[in-house]
Amino acid sequence: MMWPVRRLLLAGAAFVVAVGLALPAAEARPSTPGVSPRLITIGGTFPLTGPASLYAPIPAAMKAYFSYINARNGPDGKRGVFGRQIDFRYYDDAYNPANTVQLTRKLVEQDKVFAVVGTLGTTPNLAIRPYLNEGKVPQLLVATGATTWGRDWKQYPWTTGWQPSYQLEGNIYGQSIARNSPGAKIAVLYQNDDYGRDYLTGLKAGLGAKAGNIVDAESYDATATDVKSQLAQLRASGATVFCIFATPKFTIQSYVIAKALGWAPPVIYTNSVSATAYFLGLAQKAGGGDLVERTFTVEFAKDPASARWASDPAMILYRKILARYAPQLNANDYLNFYGVASAEAFVELLTRAGPNPTREGIVKAYRNWDQQNPFLIPGNKQHTDSKSQFPVTGEVIVKFTDGSFVPVSRLKFPK
Repeated sequence: MMWPVRRLLLAGAAFVVAVGLALPAAEARPSTPGVSPRLITIGGTFPLTGPASLYAPIPAAMKAYFSYINARNGPDGKRGVFGRQIDFRYYDDAYNPANTVQLTRKLVEQDKVFAVVGTLGTTPNLAIRPYLNEGKVPQLLVATGATTWGRDWKQYPWTTGWQPSYQLEGNIYGQSIARNSPGAKIAVLYQNDDYGRDYLTGLKAGLGAKAGNIVDAESYDATATDVKSQLAQLRASGATVFCIFATPKFTIQSYVIAKALGWAPPVIYTNSVSATAYFLGLAQKAGGGDLVERTFTVEFAKDPASARWASDPAMILYRKILARYAPQLNANDYLNFYGVASAEAFVELLTRAGPNPTREGIVKAYRNWDQQNPFLIPGNKQHTDSKSQFPVTGEVIVKFTDGSFVPVSRLKFPK
């Protein structure tokens, strides 16, 4: 039976109206900022200039790794992560928190990033944490080991750390000193902010009853020109153990100035963020001489300057990535390896967030994480759960010898 023309027209009009009503509803469904079918945009700020500019290679190494991920086929046969290319944008904040705030707002409000990833520095990250948490923008894998990132995660649920905490590292130094130099006088140079104070707090905790052996602790401001006056005070203390909790510029100065003053402490502990083969080599060439050979520090990732990792598959891949995507970078520089390792951590989390990533989803992936990053020391898993939000906690004590680091302990984990 054929319907009358009028009924057909009315039925068609009703269908069009129904479809028309449905389409706006679909279009109004909220989308995740920074995510499109073929692209995911992320960003961060780094000290490409200024007092911490020696850290400048890190974002370039991160970008090199993302370029590798964008070019290779993933487990699903698609390039990138679930077919999306990672667009990593980074700006120079010169290690100035005011710049960090301004540029982070640009990343969020103009570049529309999915997440802020890898921003470097304790004070810069503290400056942007309230803003990012208020806007529910993930502040992921910050390049700082301040204790607050793992301790205060319930207050700031959108912020996550990655590397071991500075207090944990300082605690390891304290325990080592108490065990190996129980009667030694200890002198400390530290940056006058949460970064430096975290190290000092950890050192005292590790020393325990020997904390009174700290005969002098001198601080400096990140904007200072040099630490000459501080080194003169520390030399006068008569200490035989010297702890350097400083960024690279002032760490290098510490060796050079100590040597010029005729101060030669037999044992030196230098924080891992500045104790790389590259930085110690610079200190040696600048006048630090044999003092660098007295240096102990810790490592949580494989060291590209060490021959013991030369045939390691992850190290071989790392060198291929830098040769292909960032040939201007020094492949033996630990900071470049750090950049690649942290970029890999982000890719792992993005993969865990699934084919339709959301900001909530990637933070959830971080909060319950159990995965081996191939660039970390074997056995040093990235692990978080309801009891701990410090994903990387294992560290090995190493000594600088003949241009590279030699392990002097097993992988240590907090008790």
